[in-house]
Amino acid sequence: MSDDHEIRTDLADMDLDLVHEWLSTDAYWSLGRTREAVGTAAEHSLNFGAFTSDGRQVAYARVVTDELDTLGVRRTLLSTLDAHEVYAAYGFEPLPDPARWMIREDRSSGASTAEGSSPRERSD
Repeated sequence: MSDDHEIRTDLADMDLDLVHEWLSTDAYWSLGRTREAVGTAAEHSLNFGAFTSDGRQVAYARVVTDELDTLGVRRTLLSTLDAHEVYAAYGFEPLPDPARWMIREDRSSGASTAEGSSPRERSD
């Protein structure tokens, strides 16, 4: 990371109130998501935060994993509505057979699909 930013992975370092604000008000895939849902998701994920030299959190990402390090990572799935070119620069490609993939959503969990988008356009 650059001299003025640091990546941290400790859940205790994450400002989940701030992350909730970002996700529930700014991110099309999680508009209206509850604070409880953000916290639960973070507790069951590998978290990454970018922090400025004065300790302010400026970015957040999480990875859902089964933590089976011995198997290695074979594939990473990503859903985006509008940043295909950004992720292509990091080796992501369109799915060769998107018809194979399915999704089941539990709408009682506090997560919501953004208005106007389908579940397939959404990422958790």
